[in-house]
Amino acid sequence: MKNPLLEFTDKGIYCSAAKVYLDPWKPVDKAIISHGHADHSRWGHKQYITHHRNVPIISHRLGEINVMGKEWGETFLVNNVKFTLYPAGHIIGSSQIRVEHKGEIWVFTGDYKTEHDGISTPYKPIKCHTFITECTFGLPAFKWIPQQEVFENINQWWEENKSEGKTSILFGYSLGKAQRLLKYLDPDIGKIYTHGAIENMTQVLRPLVDFPETTLITRETKKEELLGNIVLAPPSAHGSTWIRKMVPYVTASASGWMTFRGARRRRAIDKGFVLSDHCDWQGLLSSIEATGAEKIICTHGYTEIFSRYLREQGYDARTEETQYGDEEDNTATDETATLEKQTS
Repeated sequence: MKNPLLEFTDKGIYCSAAKVYLDPWKPVDKAIISHGHADHSRWGHKQYITHHRNVPIISHRLGEINVMGKEWGETFLVNNVKFTLYPAGHIIGSSQIRVEHKGEIWVFTGDYKTEHDGISTPYKPIKCHTFITECTFGLPAFKWIPQQEVFENINQWWEENKSEGKTSILFGYSLGKAQRLLKYLDPDIGKIYTHGAIENMTQVLRPLVDFPETTLITRETKKEELLGNIVLAPPSAHGSTWIRKMVPYVTASASGWMTFRGARRRRAIDKGFVLSDHCDWQGLLSSIEATGAEKIICTHGYTEIFSRYLREQGYDARTEETQYGDEEDNTATDETATLEKQTS
């Protein structure tokens, strides 16, 4: 029996015909990288291949590495196996990886979303025989509203806080979510301040995207300067000494997990905005249908529930264990546990 075109090993997703890995989680000789988040692009590989927009991102994160950038739709050969990168729409520079060999086509999504966010190249469905998909938000409860409505709500929240003389602190992952938030904040309301992790990554991405002006918070920044303005910070800053000196402030988080009010309570967040860089339930289903694939492999998220639903719809669907996670830093909630039981 021949090996499948892509195999799941203890190091990552492996193409034995090409001797190359896709988003490996252990050091390998050659890795094709879907995007810059830490669970998909790790340090220690001898050679990295990725989209050219992701090159400055992983170079910033990982330091001096041997990396080669490719263009969308540019087919390159590795031991006579054809590889092509296509937009995933997840964050800037994020790719799906198409693999073709001897008439067989597989597509690995990495992480992806179908809504165009205005800063990432929009997701494009690719025809294939086997589709390897994430399902971070693979429950029917997850249904996103258009991002324009979300950003109108965020700017209104900021204006209300300003009228009360408070600082607005908005949490978002430093790569991807923070830049998406920054792009649509209204600088006419006030100044946009940033945590160092977000400022550093945003400076890397400014040559690629036109962002509003930001001001880095330093030790010299006085809390009086922040009043009425907004601060972009990573979730890890919540509850830190860095943030406590900003009193009086109001906090908010932008995440798909804000679908559940309990998630906001557990994180001691004042306000939650539902905004994700992943597909919702319907986005996952429509993406899978558009590929025309018969075989579906679910890698991370609600894999068991989602793959079972796909089998009920007639797909040959299964799950595979990986070390990919959720950069939105989900903490399990009673609501997710209840929904899992309801769909079991």
